[in-house]
Amino acid sequence: MIQFILAQATTGDDSAWMSQLLLFGGIILVFYFFMIRPQQKKQKDQKKFIAEIKKGDAVVTIGGLHGKVYQVEDDKIILEVDKGTKMIFEKSAVSLEQSKKLQEK
Repeated sequence: MIQFILAQATTGDDSAWMSQLLLFGGIILVFYFFMIRPQQKKQKDQKKFIAEIKKGDAVVTIGGLHGKVYQVEDDKIILEVDKGTKMIFEKSAVSLEQSKKLQEK
């Protein structure tokens, strides 16, 4: 009896195997186009924005601090948050999304 059940389980047609392969391929494509690709684009835009920061730009840090770029160094920026008050931040601490909202206003 067990041999008969095992024989039936192994004698499937190739279309079932192919449909499973297409299903997994479709799932991978959905993950790529809806999750991985947009995240890569967002990271690319963030890197480009950080590289293009210059003196006089109004920016917002990821902590929510608003300021104007006073000086740009290699991987750091000095923000003037008030007259005579300057703070040093890493360039990576500047938020692209919040800075764009600030510039749109």
